[in-house]
Amino acid sequence: MNPMETMIARSHALQTYMTDIRRSLHRFPETGWLEMRTSALIAKELTQMGYEVITGRALCLEAARMGVPSERETQAHLARVLEHGCEEAYLTQDMREGFTGVIGILKCGDGPTVGMRFDIDALGMQEWQDDTHRPTREGFASVIPGRMHACGHDAHAAIGLGVAKILAELKDVLHGTVKLILQPGEEGARGAKAIVAAGHLDDVDVFIGSHVAPTDSLDDGDVTPGTYGSLATTKYDVKFTGLAAHAGGYPEKGKNALLAAASAVLALHAIPRHSEGQSRINVGTLHAGTGRNVIADEAIMQIEVRGETTEINSFVAKSAEDICRGAAMMHGCEVSMTKMGEAEGQHSDEALLRRIADVVRRDLPHLTVSSVENAQNWGSEDISVMMNRVQEKGGQATYMRVTTPMAGAQHTVKFDFDESVLKKGVQVFCAAAMDVLK
Repeated sequence: MNPMETMIARSHALQTYMTDIRRSLHRFPETGWLEMRTSALIAKELTQMGYEVITGRALCLEAARMGVPSERETQAHLARVLEHGCEEAYLTQDMREGFTGVIGILKCGDGPTVGMRFDIDALGMQEWQDDTHRPTREGFASVIPGRMHACGHDAHAAIGLGVAKILAELKDVLHGTVKLILQPGEEGARGAKAIVAAGHLDDVDVFIGSHVAPTDSLDDGDVTPGTYGSLATTKYDVKFTGLAAHAGGYPEKGKNALLAAASAVLALHAIPRHSEGQSRINVGTLHAGTGRNVIADEAIMQIEVRGETTEINSFVAKSAEDICRGAAMMHGCEVSMTKMGEAEGQHSDEALLRRIADVVRRDLPHLTVSSVENAQNWGSEDISVMMNRVQEKGGQATYMRVTTPMAGAQHTVKFDFDESVLKKGVQVFCAAAMDVLK
């Protein structure tokens, strides 16, 4: 068999391996910066395959991390990980402190560097427990209350390890370097920036990412080789601090943080739209006050802004910051805004996505390319930060979608997918990498 035929055969042979990995991760979902068991498992697998492995503080620049859980939450999760069992030999001290994620590097002589991103984190949701839900019925539903792989990142991690196995086996016919990035904290747009800030994308010539997706009018094939237009976003935790007082006895002595926050909420949703593209603003949560007869001395809210471009997002973000400061001043309060996540605008390189489309048609004829080869993205994705760094350095990047039947939409409690997408994803990633490194 030639290398491409060998790759396809191996992808079929690895279906059980990848399914077992996916189900193990699905059963023990971990949210951003808490992917300890997940990272230890990945580090073990990549090490045993012969990859150079980067983890911990060498992977993520500490100063660039956003949306980091509290020390208490981190230690509570570590205790849970140790109780349920994990690859403790690969659970480094940095991982135990919340520096999660793994990069695997395979050097195959002279040639370009191909980077591939696979996100690994779960969502803060409670999985459906009814037997009509396949993970529950077949015994791999989440055992962690309030945590669930509801977006397919368990599939992405399993695909990444499948890709790693096959490319390691084909090392002798490759020319260049493979860099596999198993990224923490994609949800909330928290993880990519810290990896980019550490310089890990600076030497990448070709960068490929993907997301599992349901078949629809745009993604009407097995693979959509490029996407564009995911919204840039900035996410904040906003804290208003005032002064408590008795609401009946001494109302004039209080500084009402609740009113400051409420004033900000109304003004935030009145930020003007932008003439050059779409923009978004949402106040997702607001918590304030301690009792009906007490002037609230603290109010905390979670907000996000989005824009069709990085520039539009920056316009909305600055407006939001001005409004929060103004609302605090109006009510004699203080305000602090902590950036919890960030993503940029994104586009795929036409030449690269067309190259991948050609590779699929030529080398994977059992798969189909979507009729729309470059589809507009919805939502936001911090892979954009990685793509933009590669493109700024003169490289090419694309963000694909690989389709699969789904039971329940993504980010819902009944989400599940057809696990045959694992070998499909492996074939597309491997074929593209092999074409670049041939």
